[in-house]
Amino acid sequence: MTTKVAIVGATGTMGRLVARIVENSDEFELVAQIDSKGQLSDMLGADIAVDVTIPAVSHGVVEFAMAHGKSILVGTSGWSSERIAALSSVISAHPDVGVVIVPNFSIGSVLATSFATMAARFYDSIEIVEAHRASKIDSPSGTAVRTAELMGTARLALGPVVAPHVDQRARGQQVSSIPIHSLRMQGVVAKQDVIFGGTGEVLTISHETLTSEAYETGIILALRATRTARGLIVGLDSLIDLAPPAALPALDSATEPE
Repeated sequence: MTTKVAIVGATGTMGRLVARIVENSDEFELVAQIDSKGQLSDMLGADIAVDVTIPAVSHGVVEFAMAHGKSILVGTSGWSSERIAALSSVISAHPDVGVVIVPNFSIGSVLATSFATMAARFYDSIEIVEAHRASKIDSPSGTAVRTAELMGTARLALGPVVAPHVDQRARGQQVSSIPIHSLRMQGVVAKQDVIFGGTGEVLTISHETLTSEAYETGIILALRATRTARGLIVGLDSLIDLAPPAALPALDSATEPE
């Protein structure tokens, strides 16, 4: 049996991509494509909903879905930890549905954020530079915000990063004390550099999305998770196994190949 899907924000770039993936899948059936002129009630014939709208609209879409017993996948950017915390009380009132919030559907982006979170404990000088297409409305990106928040959590025992002159506008927007610089340019899909400065060295963890095909695997994973989700799930990293593999046994003289 297929899962019926309604997409809110269906005429946008991500909306069209999700629609194509759903239509090409044997697991899902696209039953509603809702644009800015449509009615949210059109999602009521679906099993799950997908929100790929804009930050100003997204919260209302999520609340409508939950109020009508629909689990929802949120691919809209702009869901900071503060916005998610404000949503938690609403979610607790609807224990039979789930909200899956995914700032970035790219597996590579999730890995880069995980690596940056690991590195954050070893450097006191950290900044983020992110670039997206000129038409992207919000800045900083949801991916950059989540990366900074996760690094900030990893650094709780260490305190804020060293970020001088942040009173100047050109120094970027601080999230969890980490300056984020946003570029909105033609010719760019998505790119993020997390730059760590240390004594005598600079470490850069970089990820670039070249085509929207990079999001397809993550979208399918997130759709599958939404079918059975209960409560709140944040980040594609919550849906994949990021644990390192068990250590391989050391070779000894008896097992070492010649």
